[in-house]
Amino acid sequence: MNQQDPHSPLAARMRPRTLDEFVGQAHIAAPGRLLRRAISADQLSSIIFHGPPGTGKTTLAMVIANTTRSRFISLNAVLTGVKDLREAIAGARRHWDENERRTILFVDEIHRWNKAQQDALLPWVENGTVILVGATTENPYFSVNSPLVSRSRVFRLEPLGKEDLFAVALQALADIERGYGALKVQVRPDALEHLVNVANGDARSVLNALELAVETTPPDDQGTVVVDMAVAEESIQRRAVLYDRDGDAHYDTISAFIKSLRGSDPDAALYWLAKMVHAGEDPRFMFRRMLILASEDVGLADPEAIGVVTACADAFDRVGLPEGRFHLAEAALYLATAPKSNSALAFFDALHTVEKEGKTDVPVHLKDASRDKKGFGHGEGYLYPHAYRDHWTAQQYLPDTLQGKVFYHPSDQGHEKRISLTVNQRREAQLATMVEGGIVAPPEVLTFSPNDRTRDRWLQRAINQGGMQLAGVRDRILAAAEIERHSNVLDLNAGTGLLTWEAVRRTPEGSVWALVADEGAASGLHAQALNLQEMDRPVVMAGPLEKIRKLVSAKGQGDVRFDAVVGRNALLPVHDKAAAVEVVAQVLAPEGTISLIEGVPRGGQRIYDLVDREGLDKKLVEKWMTAEETIYEDMDDPMVNWSRDDLAHAFDRAGLLIKHFHSEQTAMEMLVTEAILSRWFPETDGDLKIPARPSYRDRLAVLLSPKEVDQIRRYITQKLAGNRIRWTSESIHLTACSAPGLN
Repeated sequence: MNQQDPHSPLAARMRPRTLDEFVGQAHIAAPGRLLRRAISADQLSSIIFHGPPGTGKTTLAMVIANTTRSRFISLNAVLTGVKDLREAIAGARRHWDENERRTILFVDEIHRWNKAQQDALLPWVENGTVILVGATTENPYFSVNSPLVSRSRVFRLEPLGKEDLFAVALQALADIERGYGALKVQVRPDALEHLVNVANGDARSVLNALELAVETTPPDDQGTVVVDMAVAEESIQRRAVLYDRDGDAHYDTISAFIKSLRGSDPDAALYWLAKMVHAGEDPRFMFRRMLILASEDVGLADPEAIGVVTACADAFDRVGLPEGRFHLAEAALYLATAPKSNSALAFFDALHTVEKEGKTDVPVHLKDASRDKKGFGHGEGYLYPHAYRDHWTAQQYLPDTLQGKVFYHPSDQGHEKRISLTVNQRREAQLATMVEGGIVAPPEVLTFSPNDRTRDRWLQRAINQGGMQLAGVRDRILAAAEIERHSNVLDLNAGTGLLTWEAVRRTPEGSVWALVADEGAASGLHAQALNLQEMDRPVVMAGPLEKIRKLVSAKGQGDVRFDAVVGRNALLPVHDKAAAVEVVAQVLAPEGTISLIEGVPRGGQRIYDLVDREGLDKKLVEKWMTAEETIYEDMDDPMVNWSRDDLAHAFDRAGLLIKHFHSEQTAMEMLVTEAILSRWFPETDGDLKIPARPSYRDRLAVLLSPKEVDQIRRYITQKLAGNRIRWTSESIHLTACSAPGLN
């Protein structure tokens, strides 16, 4: 880097030259983050830095210029146009032809270029002639052409924290070459606090104020420049309320208002409402957003909400400002304190199904009987609900291919809590009608039979809830982990990638590390990751959880710590769970979060409880129950050699603070098929190898004779085959963080 002109402003002289000198923006620039890895490896793709002034956008571009082996060109969109861009592109093409080296083009304030100017850049970014590094204070999704944004990775820079601004100021005061380290300068603590506070996250602002204070203050008798509170107040202006009705602040503030209403925080809702009113926001715009929320987020939990907001909006139209502010406040307070439900989103699930399913026929009994009843039997078999008790009867309303499909999920809030029981009971009644072989949808040609494939499809859709439950588990784990866009995430049991791929989607500026048991599972994840760009792929590690620290170090990316450690049944196969938790604690970031859901086999379903057992000899029943309970008393089996208290103690011993520890019983309806019965009681074959884990039959055979085992098998088959059962299981959802002083 060229030596700075000593007459340059302090902010320019103190601009960091390397990533190690860079202060703040740890969420994108700390070790392990995507941006730092890309800069260090000189594998930069087109990027756009977006953030307020003074947060380091241009500085990061300069760091890239000092780090990269590529040619670096800088343009300012305020001072340049298409002609300058063409010259830069021509130079980039010439440089590639002569040296086969890439060119990085930095465009500061890129939002200042109009659409035509931005379009002129697009082909050269697309064909790789230049790698774009753009910087903008405006939201790039609104101010930069969509094709450019879609070909770039957007990094959001946040206002610097107070600690960062203190570090910037102290660095300037100590630097002998570029700052004031060669002078005798004393900044009083309260004065420095004021400069940092009023700078409001802007490093340039605090350096400019510090420069003004030092350069305009004469030294005292000892030759020391003393910056006190009076000087500090003269050197920097008071910050003003940030609100631009046509810019980001407008959208950010209304977003904060709506999210406060959705989150049932009346105090925050009133604050953001007051900020908008004070800034002159259009009240009709605010009422419009509240009317949307009344249906989207309150809905049937409180059906009166939309009426209250509508009435307040009408009253405001009659009264106007300033008294109309009462009606704004009333509507906001009503929504903030109302029970919440987003069940109206069910419509969009139905819309998606319509788009995906294509043409579906209306069931015959629902068709219009006024025209085609005589010729085609339309309307035949329709049951008139008002002729039945409670004005309802079980019959088919969805098309054949969608029987059992559920769109509407009533919440447990307010009015919906009262109607959810009725809705679910009626669904169960419709399902029972199908199970019992009732004629729900009179066919047009063929008669209905118990083996009808439509009936089987309905049963499978209505009963098999495994996929939905897994999705719910995934979302709960990741939500509790408080994952952000820039987080480093570790999945302790990646397996099929249930958590890993969703974590990748949620951390475009961070990284995801996936631990799998063996190289076979690792190959599977690698194969799935080939569809992603190289820098977006998870870091896959194969080995036991107990060696996670060594596995992370072996990847050679520095001392990576994880903001979020997640897992589903990650500890379940580990024999020494306490030792494993201690190892996990060693790779957790100081403010990181661990979020796990672990199944508790000890508290799960017992097969002997699925049948009434009345038809068996009592002594056999006692032996059967004893044999099954023995499964859960095997201390050599890591799946059952622990309890809830053992898990809590393991986290405490590792110095981790448990924030949430919730044990719950869940139930899932399942159809007992031949495949399930075969897993419980596999056919014996002397040539077959013994499986890694014994079957249920093998477990019973420890205490029961072959004849007794076969008797139980036949009894279970007789009672359960083809029937629905309610399978219960127990799980623990645990979240924890580093206890103070651990790191």
